[in-house]
Amino acid sequence: MLEDLKYRGKKREGRHRDTWDPFQLNPIGAEKEQKRYCFQLAQYLMAVIVGLAVLTSAVVAKGSLLVLSTMSSPYSLRSPKDKQFYMLMLVFCLVCPNFLVFMKSLWRCAFKSFVKPNMRTMSFVCAIECLVSLGTSVLVLVVMPQFDVLTNLFISGGVCIMSAVLQIIFRLQREKWKILFPVCSLILTVAGYCLLGLDYYVRVTSFVDRQSEDCYIYIAVGIFSSLLVSLCWWENPLQATNSMQETLSELDGFRDFVFVISSILRIIVIGGVYLLYHVLIEQSIIWKDFNLGSVDRQLLEIGLGLFFLQAFCSAACHWFGVVACKIHAVRMSFALPVCFTGPAVLLLGLILFITEVKHLDGAEHGSITEFCESLVFLRHKNTTPVVMLEITRSICRTSLNSYYLQWPFSMLALEGVCIWLGFVTCTYYVWKMEVQRIERTSQLFVRRLYESAFIDLSLLLNTKMKVPRAKNQESHDDLQSCVIYLCATMWHETYDEMLKILTSMFRFDRYRGDPKEEHKDMFDFECHIYVDDAFMTDEETGKRLVNSYVQDLANVVIEVYRVFTNKEPDDVSIIQAPYGGRLMFVMPEGNMLYVHLKDKQLIRNKKRWSQIMYLYYLLGWKGYITKNPQKIQRQNNPCRASLFSMDGESYLLPQQESDNKRKFISDDHTYILALDGDTDFQPKAVILLVDRLRMYENVGAACGRIHPTGMGPMVWYQKFEYAVGHWLQKTSEHVFGSVLCSPGCFSLFRGSSLMDDNVLKRYTTTASRASEYVQYDQGEDRWLCTLLLQQGWRVEYNAASDAYTNSPQEFKEFYNQRRRWGPSTLANTLDLLHSGGETVKRNTSISGLYIFYQMFAVGSSILGPASVTLMIAGAFQFIFKIAGTLSIIIASIPPVFYVIVCFVAKPNNQITIAAIMSVLYAFLMTASFFSIIGDMVVQDTFLTPTGLFLVSMAIMYLVTALLHPEEFGMIIYGLMYFICIPSGYLLLTIYSLVNMHIVTWGTRESNKGGGEAKKKHNVLCDRNCRLCCWDMKIQVTQETENLMFQQITGKSTQQAPPLPVTNTEVTHQAETKMELQAIVDTSKGNTVVVGEAKKLYGKEGKGSNASSSSSEDTVKKLSLSESSSDEDVDDDDDDFMIDDADETVGLPVSDWVHPVKEVFLKKLTYANMKRNLQEQIRYTLRKKNEDDVCEDLVLMLTDTLNGELNGVGPEDVLSDIQLEELRYALTKQARQFLKTCHMMTLEKRVKRAIEKTLTAPQVQGLDEGEQDFWEKLIERYLKPITDTKAHLDEITKELKSLRNKAVFLYFIINLLWVVATFFLQAIGSDVLSIEIPKVFPNGTPAGEPLKVEPLSLMFLMSFAILLLIQFLAMLYHRVYTLIHVVSYRSTEKDYREKLEDDDADDDGLNIISNGLAITGDDL
Repeated sequence: MLEDLKYRGKKREGRHRDTWDPFQLNPIGAEKEQKRYCFQLAQYLMAVIVGLAVLTSAVVAKGSLLVLSTMSSPYSLRSPKDKQFYMLMLVFCLVCPNFLVFMKSLWRCAFKSFVKPNMRTMSFVCAIECLVSLGTSVLVLVVMPQFDVLTNLFISGGVCIMSAVLQIIFRLQREKWKILFPVCSLILTVAGYCLLGLDYYVRVTSFVDRQSEDCYIYIAVGIFSSLLVSLCWWENPLQATNSMQETLSELDGFRDFVFVISSILRIIVIGGVYLLYHVLIEQSIIWKDFNLGSVDRQLLEIGLGLFFLQAFCSAACHWFGVVACKIHAVRMSFALPVCFTGPAVLLLGLILFITEVKHLDGAEHGSITEFCESLVFLRHKNTTPVVMLEITRSICRTSLNSYYLQWPFSMLALEGVCIWLGFVTCTYYVWKMEVQRIERTSQLFVRRLYESAFIDLSLLLNTKMKVPRAKNQESHDDLQSCVIYLCATMWHETYDEMLKILTSMFRFDRYRGDPKEEHKDMFDFECHIYVDDAFMTDEETGKRLVNSYVQDLANVVIEVYRVFTNKEPDDVSIIQAPYGGRLMFVMPEGNMLYVHLKDKQLIRNKKRWSQIMYLYYLLGWKGYITKNPQKIQRQNNPCRASLFSMDGESYLLPQQESDNKRKFISDDHTYILALDGDTDFQPKAVILLVDRLRMYENVGAACGRIHPTGMGPMVWYQKFEYAVGHWLQKTSEHVFGSVLCSPGCFSLFRGSSLMDDNVLKRYTTTASRASEYVQYDQGEDRWLCTLLLQQGWRVEYNAASDAYTNSPQEFKEFYNQRRRWGPSTLANTLDLLHSGGETVKRNTSISGLYIFYQMFAVGSSILGPASVTLMIAGAFQFIFKIAGTLSIIIASIPPVFYVIVCFVAKPNNQITIAAIMSVLYAFLMTASFFSIIGDMVVQDTFLTPTGLFLVSMAIMYLVTALLHPEEFGMIIYGLMYFICIPSGYLLLTIYSLVNMHIVTWGTRESNKGGGEAKKKHNVLCDRNCRLCCWDMKIQVTQETENLMFQQITGKSTQQAPPLPVTNTEVTHQAETKMELQAIVDTSKGNTVVVGEAKKLYGKEGKGSNASSSSSEDTVKKLSLSESSSDEDVDDDDDDFMIDDADETVGLPVSDWVHPVKEVFLKKLTYANMKRNLQEQIRYTLRKKNEDDVCEDLVLMLTDTLNGELNGVGPEDVLSDIQLEELRYALTKQARQFLKTCHMMTLEKRVKRAIEKTLTAPQVQGLDEGEQDFWEKLIERYLKPITDTKAHLDEITKELKSLRNKAVFLYFIINLLWVVATFFLQAIGSDVLSIEIPKVFPNGTPAGEPLKVEPLSLMFLMSFAILLLIQFLAMLYHRVYTLIHVVSYRSTEKDYREKLEDDDADDDGLNIISNGLAITGDDL
């Protein structure tokens, strides 16, 4: 930390030498991101844990199967009854994975998607599955019980034969010599089988354990069965060689249905083999022996224990194997433990044999033959370890128990080595497999089904062969390039809020690096900021200028640029546009930043229309010109400074470079990152969302974890509310179906999903009915997600993608925000439920059960006010000892009172009263909390329905917080959330419903530009009050209708809702304005010529000061509601806007351009220029390994600059003449220095660095095509809304009618619930109640049972079940979030300086991205 202080002090001293204002902001997070070693350690630790889990589960699963096979053998010492039961457990082991796949596939077919199968393909697949099942069941149920345990351990390795043969046939190796691996595998496997036959031949001829000649038949059947089993993975080599692609692609469509049928067939084949062999052939089944009694307890424990161990561990091994691949630990945690499962089982068996054999009575015998003969006498002794006895007895069947020759036992060991090596060499490709950061299981493994009998072999043989695609691994195999458009909408943000979003964008620029270089994440990006309400009309001159918000934004861009580069912005362009204006910046690494300034007199304002604006521009217009390259007007002006990056390489204009790349990127890989103007995020958060869209093609949007920021009680409440909402609600939506709302402050959308039918086009709908005002404009992000869901797209949630945004800190602002969100959420959810049947058909992520889950959640939220009222009644009943019926009546009075207040009072007064009632309710909730605890003390137990619910909920929240270690501190705010439940679920619900007809935004309604003077008009009383922790502002304003008040006070009525402007008035104003515009336009002579070339060393003008008066004063707002007269609501909000005459290329420079240009001309002050020159030279020569020359050149040029500008003040902007003289002097000095140092190859780079230092901001216009696009877009979709008074009156009437219906419905439903509870209380618990046994914590029952009302118990149980479902979904989501985070950390970018030399332009030839070349002659 001390080093950081010294470093910052040194930099400040350097700035202080050049200016008297060396101080700067340093936003949090501007420093370079570094890998955190704790994460690396956790990653390795997780890889080790997963690897051990794979090895342990595989060993236990394989060992359990071998033990069951041994104990069901005809040579076992167990009784026939025991053998019969163990054989049945073997059957269950084979059936279990098929049953699991059947259930999963049936679920997907029933609730996800069903595609009608091709009968020919399905018949082919089912036939192969039946053959595989036949081979598996014959091998496990018929052959393995005939062999000893060591032979069974080795023989299963031969199931890789078919895979090796297909690899040889199709030549799947990238390097030809690697064909040796499958060839060796085939040879070794065949050799192993030969050794197996030879071993048993020796056993038969040596009379080892009276081995009969029947074993030859079983050997042949076993080898044939292994060949049948090896057909299981036939798809893998065929997919790798691109054979049968049409059939395989077709199969992917209806694979779920095929698995349903094939699983049933496999189970039938397994049962058929069992019955055919053991019932008809061997006739070893005695049905009555399956009736096990108490004397068979040991048999049940051993048999069921081995079955559950085998079934659970095989499934766990498969899951952990998938996890190992997904966290990029393929070698250490997957291939290594799986390959060594067989040797580990053998080693474990030897260790157990050596350590446990002493417990067998025959252990004292000297020779192995005597020891084996003594085991027969232990058959009926139950004190003997049964499993150990049977394994030992099985080993005694090998050549070790030979009276003549024991050396043939080495053939058995050699057989095991050959088959194991054959299996390892067949799956050599797994060790070299490259895994993307995040991959679906279907991209890693061919089959969803695993073979529990051969779990280790199944995992490796099922792993997809990616060998043929190895040629693409340098370019990230199958990783598609994408383009990300970061689009932030700004609406009256403060300086600090702008600082957050700009810092985040510049961080992302640093993460991406130079756009001409490939990034490991394969993406390019642009930043777009859309500033609503960016202009004001100057009261003195009448000119249309940018307001203070835009001035703040320009200063923030300069400040952040300084922090990241220690210099001013290099390339700034000021562009006039039909919607207002645009600022264009080249970010430090060469990526583009656009700031779009919206004039609400020219284009429709507010967030939804800004989104439509950038979606049509980025997806519509840019998509069109990239699909039609001939439409692009090439501006190959190589003399323009922006043609050169700071390292001197030639390229197209950065914005055109981005468009050129877009030509090779499909709409599916074009992403829109929707942001708010105050969002703070790290690059990691964006990349994690990109991973979700890359992995699943049906994901239309993905959102991250939103963290509210700020201070105060309201923020504390929201912190816990957001935490619980994301921890439980969003995760359950993600797991069980699809997220319903992807918040507009930080969400990534797929371009093709937004361009789908009924999405973007429907999103442009202008609200014309009351319900549309509520659904469309009050929660635009939720409506957009509803449109995506209804079209079949999925919305996902990534808990590791963190974003921070400011939340309301004042009680009033919070209530106004939720007044918009509440009705919009309800309207969109009801819309989705209403179209549930059609949505289920279209959307594979949404099922009928999920629709039912959402119906239940909506019902619970609707009953929220009644539930809170009854909870308050319970507190009254316990604290004040009031009767139940009376307590309900008393608890119902405040909500009814507040409903009446909301109908008769102004919104401000409603919020004030709600604040007072919230404080009172908080005290009551505190008392209620202690009353529940007191009730548990009185009852002497917490095992009551209420107590159990409270304790379990507290434990659940605590465990949930522990599973989110970085957010564990949120649990502290839980108490604040608890005491605010009545305010959030009762009063806020009432306020939102009763004020549903108010459709103003309600937040950030200040207008620095020109609205301050209006706010104080007609104020009769203005007081600031403080109540506990809430600041409240009370104003009494003059009523429009109160004419007597107007006469007495003598004040105007400007503050009252103004009368709407009629069509005649609007037309007259428009005509007048256009006439004035025409007069001014024709009187100005200075024009902007787009594409006019400036000579490289020519004189550069500072721009024209020409201006034009473009607008009258703004027209006052027309309120849609009589009760929306909030004094903080900007009168300019939702104005009737007069459509200006469209500006086209060649018109005079607008009035706003010159003041904006003046801000960026500060770059040409002496202090800034000196710093810029130094940094430009250092950055230009950073890759040339000439640090000494670079620093000497910097000192030389700095001295030259100081000498030329000796008489200039540090804050003075240089004139054109001074710039030209300085350019000449610096260029001359640099040439002489480089010539002296024999470094003339660097001359071009140094010249360009000097030129960029001296380049002033450029004033431009749009090209003709884009100008025409904006004019037509505004005309078609974004023209400012001008409603008539009659229409506004009609909408107001409809909104109030809708409000009344909603309030009535809510009121009736909640009233019915309260009344039902009231009458149950009145009837009495003795007449109608449910008795629950009262149990003390020590487990002893109490004499008197607890009596609970049926309704209360039902609601409590329903809510508890809902929370439990969400908790389980959270656990599932946490695991996969951890997998994603670990996989990201393993591929995280490391910010290290590149030292490689780059001589791209030393010979005057530079290659640009589209393959064209610019030579020195062209320049």
